[in-house]
Amino acid sequence: MTDAQKTAADTTLRAAGDSPPDPRPAPVPLLEPREGIPPVTATDDALAEVVAAFAAGTGPVAVDAERASGYRYGQRAYLVQLRREGAGSVLIDPVGCPDLSALGEAIGDAEWVLHAATQDLPCLRDIGMVPTRLFDTELAGRLAGFARVGLGAMVENVLGFALEKGHSAVDWSTRPLPEPWLRYAALDVELLVDLRDALEEELTQQGKLEWARQEFAAIAAAPPPPPRKDPWRRTSGMHKVRRRRQMAVVRELWTARDQVAQRRDVSPGKVLGDAAIVEAALSLPPNSHALAGLPGFGHRMGRRQLEQWQAAVDRARALPESELPQPGQPLNGPPPPRAWADKDPAAAARLSAARAAVTALAGSLNLPQENLITPDTVRRLCWEPPAEPTQESVAEVLSGHGARPWQIEQVAPLLTEALLTDPN
Repeated sequence: MTDAQKTAADTTLRAAGDSPPDPRPAPVPLLEPREGIPPVTATDDALAEVVAAFAAGTGPVAVDAERASGYRYGQRAYLVQLRREGAGSVLIDPVGCPDLSALGEAIGDAEWVLHAATQDLPCLRDIGMVPTRLFDTELAGRLAGFARVGLGAMVENVLGFALEKGHSAVDWSTRPLPEPWLRYAALDVELLVDLRDALEEELTQQGKLEWARQEFAAIAAAPPPPPRKDPWRRTSGMHKVRRRRQMAVVRELWTARDQVAQRRDVSPGKVLGDAAIVEAALSLPPNSHALAGLPGFGHRMGRRQLEQWQAAVDRARALPESELPQPGQPLNGPPPPRAWADKDPAAAARLSAARAAVTALAGSLNLPQENLITPDTVRRLCWEPPAEPTQESVAEVLSGHGARPWQIEQVAPLLTEALLTDPN
């Protein structure tokens, strides 16, 4: 039994709403990895040794990845951390070792343990690492009813250790990586398997382990998300932009910024802020001198840069009406709920009843409503219910929207009842 497992055995698991032990023992600071800070694997020869060691290891594999969000363009991994019984912990530099498919294959049959798996899986997939089975400790915490499900909070509440979390937002593209950052990265996988084991026991006691397994299987089987349509529409402050010509300015500036950011490999926000894009769209400056007077285009910006942004504004100003963007994206699904009362009072009544029922059931099961059933699924069902609402027909609709069997079993009866609500 490891030190962490001993601590876990002595620490009471506490879900949201439970009374804490009195007195609660202070968490034990976790300052160093068990075998020390592992060297960074950055060569093919070193990677081959890691692959062999992890192929020979046993049990689940703790996996984590560090990105440089806010510093670099895109969401690529700049450090990958793994730990497995018999192999210890490793830190891998994906810049020096950009293809980790051999490692992914070596541990492909093992269960991967990640925290907030959907955040790391895309960048892991890009370097050849795709799990067939996984255990998400954050999602497990949600299903178990923990109020705080960040890794540090979970390790503290479940295992009784305090993780140092001071380097979560640093620029992981930095080379060489400072030793304190490497220590932090290694500690992130130090206790993941211990946390997994303790949460599995808790979920078993609550009768939710099968629910978790279905959720994990759905994450592992999910295809990569399609590219977002019209990503420029997500510019912060876009709600201020009302006219189509102004929207065209946002689109042109956003596209120009994205091209510059990709070429320079920096975060788009470091090239030009969203607030500056919106200011230019609202003002429609006729020339670079006028543009320079707007917030975000100050004296620190060189003439060439100003001309670059003004050229984007000019392109939008010159567009014919037929090429201007439409005010909103075409709806894929029901309208916003605030409009339901006017458009379809019966649907509004169904939605109100369904929301109340889901809220009550989620509370009784001690888990977040969105994990019981997604709000979007409830809206779609209530806006376009089956012609004859029965538990079977409702279950079919829920399944078509991606609900898992455990979710359908829990919510189909109460949603069927909500669909039969009399709006009068």
